[in-house]
Amino acid sequence: MATYRYVARVAMLAGAAFCIAAYADRAGAVAPKDVKDCDKPVYLTFDTGHMGVADLVADVLRRHQVRVTFFVANEATQQGDGSLGQHWAPWWQARAKEGHRFASHTWDHVYWRGDQGTAAAPSFRVRPSQGPNKEQATTMSAAQYCAEIRKSSDWLRQTTGQAPLPLWRAPGGKTSPQLLQAAEACGFKHVGWSPAGFLGDELSSEKFSNQALLQQALARIRPGDVLLAHLGIWSRKDPWAPAVLEPLIVGLQAKGFCFRTLDTHSDLRAWVQAHAGAAAVKE
Repeated sequence: MATYRYVARVAMLAGAAFCIAAYADRAGAVAPKDVKDCDKPVYLTFDTGHMGVADLVADVLRRHQVRVTFFVANEATQQGDGSLGQHWAPWWQARAKEGHRFASHTWDHVYWRGDQGTAAAPSFRVRPSQGPNKEQATTMSAAQYCAEIRKSSDWLRQTTGQAPLPLWRAPGGKTSPQLLQAAEACGFKHVGWSPAGFLGDELSSEKFSNQALLQQALARIRPGDVLLAHLGIWSRKDPWAPAVLEPLIVGLQAKGFCFRTLDTHSDLRAWVQAHAGAAAVKE
């Protein structure tokens, strides 16, 4: 069977013999990708990056009928005027038509560095990695940080016509209880990633090979996990996506996993439904 040979070949290349066994146990049938009663969901998410692998990622997701959640910031890119610039606008529009979901990663990829101010009037030490204050230490009030989160959501809504999710992800996953509380007060719930869901595409390829990262992910990922990858990492010499993304998807589907967007996650569904208006453009 052609499908069986393909999955087996991918698993052998990854050194993941367990994947072949799991596939054989299922009598050679890859799990349907859109079954509503799937009891082994995982939630693949992508943060923006240099966008050099964006077309490849889109092609793999489309061919395997996988829908993901993108966390977006306006980052420098290999081509064009930034990941949320006019050059990439058609790319985001196409992903919206395919049924993917979007959420904010802040506009200028603003890293939290510490809390200050008071409980009644919190502020935060931050360091944007993009924008006019790139790599400069500065301070933001809670309202200013909320505006950073909302700016990406507003751009997505205006560009794609799709309402973004009332969720956000802090650059580097760096937060504090005070920052999380401030974001929730303006309607955005933070989403990080599961320990096994850290797919390692931002790690050094000299120390963490693509094959090792693939094997680790296939062995450790469990139902309900939120997975993290990027649309291109400048520092990794051996890019992750061309080597790992498709074998990972095929391997997980062969093990009975299905891919879902974060608005369906059991821990987030109620928040998304209750705060759907948070990501809307404010008139």
